[in-house]
Amino acid sequence: MATTAPTTGVTTWNLDASHSTVEFAVKHMMISTVRGRFSDVKATVVADESNPASAQINAEIAVASIDTRAEQRDGHLRSADFFDAEQFPTITFRSTKVERKGDDFRVLGDLTIRGVTRQV
Repeated sequence: MATTAPTTGVTTWNLDASHSTVEFAVKHMMISTVRGRFSDVKATVVADESNPASAQINAEIAVASIDTRAEQRDGHLRSADFFDAEQFPTITFRSTKVERKGDDFRVLGDLTIRGVTRQV
C-alpha cells in the first residue's frame, strides 16, 4: 500500500497493485480445486492511528480481470451464467465495522457481487 501524508492524524493508504493479489480457490465437483485471481483491484484504507477501529476500507475488483489460467473457463465465468461482467463489471467491498482483537483486527463489511450485497 502507498500512503498519503497525514494532516489530521488520518492517513489514506492506496493498494499497491504490483505487490498485492486477490486470489480464490473453489472445489469443482468435489474432485479438484480451481484456483484463480483477479488482476485489476483498487483499494483504500483510511485510518486514524490513534483510533484504528474507526478505519474505513473500500475495495473494487474488475470482474473482467479474472484469470484461472484457462481462457475458456474465464470467459464462462465472465458470462451471465456466473459473474455477468457486462451487466455487473465490479465486485465491491465496503467496511462497516472494524473490531480490535488484541493485536489483531476483524473487518466486517458489505460485499457486493452481481448486484447482491451480503455482510462478510
